[in-house]
Amino acid sequence: MTSTTTPPATGPEAPAPGRPGARLVRAALRHPAVVPVGAVVLALLIGAVIILAAGLDPVTAYAAVISGALEPGSLDYTFSVWGFIIGMALAAAIPLRMGEFNLGGNGQLVLGGLTAAVIAGNLPLPGPIVIPLAVLGAAVVSGAFGAISAPLATRFGIPIIISTLLLSPIAVAVVSYLVRFPLGEAGAAVAQTPRLPQDARMWALGDLSYSNVGLLIILALLVVFWLVDSRSAVGFELRVVGANRRFGAYGGVRVGRLALGAMAAAGAAAGVVGAVMVMSSPFRLIDGALISPGYTFAGLAAALLAGGRPALIPVTAILFTVLQVGGAAMERSADVPRQLSDVLQGVVIVVLALRTVLDQRRTERSSA
Repeated sequence: MTSTTTPPATGPEAPAPGRPGARLVRAALRHPAVVPVGAVVLALLIGAVIILAAGLDPVTAYAAVISGALEPGSLDYTFSVWGFIIGMALAAAIPLRMGEFNLGGNGQLVLGGLTAAVIAGNLPLPGPIVIPLAVLGAAVVSGAFGAISAPLATRFGIPIIISTLLLSPIAVAVVSYLVRFPLGEAGAAVAQTPRLPQDARMWALGDLSYSNVGLLIILALLVVFWLVDSRSAVGFELRVVGANRRFGAYGGVRVGRLALGAMAAAGAAAGVVGAVMVMSSPFRLIDGALISPGYTFAGLAAALLAGGRPALIPVTAILFTVLQVGGAAMERSADVPRQLSDVLQGVVIVVLALRTVLDQRRTERSSA
């Protein structure tokens, strides 16, 4: 008997030898963190190009941003801004978990601030009663306003991203009118409500001037969202619908009711932020003061960067807090306009929103 040995295949039909390095690179590129980190790097590079085009040093500018936000004298204010950005990130992240974009944060924010100003400024009750009542009232009013977008989407086919974007300026205009005329302080140089009484002011945290109990309230909301997202059936349904809406509906998820709850919760989170801001220094609602810092879109960028995951929101919010607070220091010490931080946030939002839209379309094509 003779045996023959088949030689190994060669030529174009031979399987390519495994290259562990190439497989490792492909696996790394598919990691969920690649796009968010790439968006931040791209934003920083674009900012550096803008700074260089102006004849300035980007290293000096970015160093001024970091030192201005993290120096000991600024930490109190930095923590306060961090809390506000986390709160507005919640307003974006809750609907984002089911694949929806809430662009109405400004309207929900000012409605919450107005409600808190009216309740806290007109009810002669002790602080332990009037402060929680004002925060709760702000959450209810803003939550109801946010929830309007859900039936507009399910009954009339108006996408939530469109309805929230269009309804928000209406709320801002109505609040501006009320602050300027029927609710405004008589004889004031600017449009603002009267100063809140002492009992209606948010409790301080020790000797801190800016950070107060409102920061703890916002962090408590974040913990609640994390528990709901990771430990409840509602959180599972949000993630299922966000991954594949058709599959979720086929599996019995009532998408319309889920959207109603998600938008109500998102609006309530923004309303709580507005209430905390009004009941903090200067203890009044000033026309335009709640939306001018840009917390809404900083929160949206933080939520997108975190992919809506509540555990990552505090981390991603740090980046935009540093940009927000350090922008003024950059303008003072490096002569770079603080609007550059808005440009960086905008680049991150565009890249991550485009990635989300492409992922949704890819999922829809695969399930068709």
